[in-house]
Amino acid sequence: MSKEVQKFTREAGYKPLEDRSIIVKYAPANLSEQFAAFFNSEFYVLQMCEHEIILLPFNTTWGNLRKDVSLVLPYGDIQSVELEDDMLNTVITIRTESDTIRLTAQQAALSDLRSSSLYATMYAGSFKNWHKENIEETLAALKGLGMNRPKNSEQH
Repeated sequence: MSKEVQKFTREAGYKPLEDRSIIVKYAPANLSEQFAAFFNSEFYVLQMCEHEIILLPFNTTWGNLRKDVSLVLPYGDIQSVELEDDMLNTVITIRTESDTIRLTAQQAALSDLRSSSLYATMYAGSFKNWHKENIEETLAALKGLGMNRPKNSEQH
């Protein structure tokens, strides 16, 4: 994982999990949004932390991380996580009681040739693509979230 991502995560007050960060974008809901999303360059680091998932935004002008957290999602709020392959990407659908968040991550096979590689190698200090190295384990960890939560349980 990038030391810069770890640093920003800690400075924001969170405890990052080692090798549980990937590059994501918000996933389009339909074909019209897919067309618009093709020209959208808003990328984020999805970082799994000790108690939550956070999204750290990249600066679209300079390509560096902004010192900001755009989403905080506590693990206890997650009801389910579904993964679906969509051509060269994996769509990550996270459901909470009140919301559905859809993200897309570039698959490992071609990520060296795509924008996730640019962002992932930029902060590694070398040509090491931490997105590619982390994607499979991070997706597996995400998919496991919410699975142990009782279904149809009443909130007290």
